[in-house]
Amino acid sequence: MKVHHLNCGSMRPAGGKLLDGEPGLLRRAELVAHCLLIETGDSLVLVDTGFGSQAVARPGEWLGRPFMAMVGARLEAAETAVAQIKALGLDPADVRHVVATHLDVDHAGGLADFPNAVVHVRAEEHRAATSPSNAAEKNRYRAAQFAHRPLWSTYDEPGEPWFGFEAVRSLKGLPEEILLVPLTGHTRGHTGVAVDTGEGWLLHAGDAYFFHGQLDPVAPHCPPGMTAFQNLVQTDRKARLANLERLYELAREHPDEVTVFSAHSPVELAALRR
Repeated sequence: MKVHHLNCGSMRPAGGKLLDGEPGLLRRAELVAHCLLIETGDSLVLVDTGFGSQAVARPGEWLGRPFMAMVGARLEAAETAVAQIKALGLDPADVRHVVATHLDVDHAGGLADFPNAVVHVRAEEHRAATSPSNAAEKNRYRAAQFAHRPLWSTYDEPGEPWFGFEAVRSLKGLPEEILLVPLTGHTRGHTGVAVDTGEGWLLHAGDAYFFHGQLDPVAPHCPPGMTAFQNLVQTDRKARLANLERLYELAREHPDEVTVFSAHSPVELAALRR
């Protein structure tokens, strides 16, 4: 399988060094929406979709103005998954599967661009997004992003152990080299997505962490602003921190077997594009 690393949504929130660790407090920080495009041989698979083309056309309705202001969303048609797939000489209609780490607006915004794709997601995440049970869930997800009635495929049954993680499972209709790795905490149904490239595993950890330094094998660290943000948007703190510790152990103990990366680190995206 061939894997492409895409940035499907640039973000420039205020805070500079407090968020991304780079010099300067008065500048805007740099974040990305790291998605994967996987060529499986007979079809294309997306892991997350970024903002999507509708965010460019009608940003306030699609993403919500509070979210746009908070993250400093930079909406460009050329960064949509559809545009980048075309730029690679591939056909967006061949995207037959989307695997969602979770359904926050910057991860599910492009679902409507692939209306015929099966969307694989954990059942608890699907429930929270499509039938919110409280104000927090209602405000978190954007109903407009699911109005086209995606072809959902949901998962809640147990799986098998994988590098110290439990309940890891394959996906219906997809190669066994693509796995769901539950990483509850950021949201109740949050998951990682593992891909066996034949040369080692990639683990897209979604928003289980945000800053590359959090998995530093010698001195894990995170800028204070990003730490505060992760605390602000978490759903289950205990579960999030437990899964972060597991990711740290995985990255430290199996660096030659598994490459772990988050959805929003430009440093990790640049390294994987080399």
